[in-house]
Amino acid sequence: MKDIRTKNVDVSVEIAGIKMRNPVLAASGTFGYGTEYLPLVSPALFGAVITKTITLLPRAGNKPPRIYETPGGMLNSIGLANVGAKKFLAEKLPELLSRHPVVIVNIAGNTMEEYVELAGLLKGRPGISGIELNISCPNVRQGGVAFGSDPVQAARLTALVKKAIDQPLIVKLSPNVADIAAIARAVEQAGADAISLINTLYGMAVDIEKQKPVLGNVTGGLSGPAVKPVALYNVFKAGRAVKIPVIGLGGIMNSADAVEFLLAGAAAVQIGTASFVNPGTVKEIVNGLKDYCLKKGYSKVSQITGKLAL
Repeated sequence: MKDIRTKNVDVSVEIAGIKMRNPVLAASGTFGYGTEYLPLVSPALFGAVITKTITLLPRAGNKPPRIYETPGGMLNSIGLANVGAKKFLAEKLPELLSRHPVVIVNIAGNTMEEYVELAGLLKGRPGISGIELNISCPNVRQGGVAFGSDPVQAARLTALVKKAIDQPLIVKLSPNVADIAAIARAVEQAGADAISLINTLYGMAVDIEKQKPVLGNVTGGLSGPAVKPVALYNVFKAGRAVKIPVIGLGGIMNSADAVEFLLAGAAAVQIGTASFVNPGTVKEIVNGLKDYCLKKGYSKVSQITGKLAL
């Protein structure tokens, strides 16, 4: 009898006009500038690599300690440390593009004017397939989640950035809000081509011997398996509120986790903390998605999206 595994499964997806070889993306802030994991894993294995957050000017980030392992996850308080737009475009982007991945650049600013100026620098840049708008970072004191917690502000910023670029715009949403659906609808109406969620949850840790916070910034963002149920709920809720594609992330460690997000409405997923544990996770998830499709009789991985029976 013919082995069913010899049958082809189409794992390619298209999100907001961005063609990807598979639906597994490297999450911003967890894969550096896209080449740090070499030679452990090629960035070209991902459907797309989302760069660490780029700001207009270089940022040193928060004072250390900036990372702390927790049961079922990790806290980070990096504070969007990066080389700034000028050095990114001159040095980091060409190095990443030489590895032939699909590249999406994540951007942030302290003010709307900074966001717009930065977006303008990325407009028309060869090799940048999309922009991910970070309005949801919980470990910076300016900008960040302040723009993502209010539908009016989120919509205004989305519209301004959309006007400044010529690439598809993905808006990254925060779970640290009263109503994720309201934020999702607001950015959709303002011109977002897709949304990604969730960013990390607020969290902190305490050193009981020193009687002080573990993180230098006191608080940070919680990621990893512990946040998956929250992320899955938010993806489900936001996905039912909008018509644009949804990219799910938060605690995805294996192919079963990825399938859950796809069934709940995600068109693609991002992995972050999983890559710290096992840089080869992307290969395992893609292979697992193929196996799941064969088992369930799907010829395309995109057929899983939204198949959750209610």
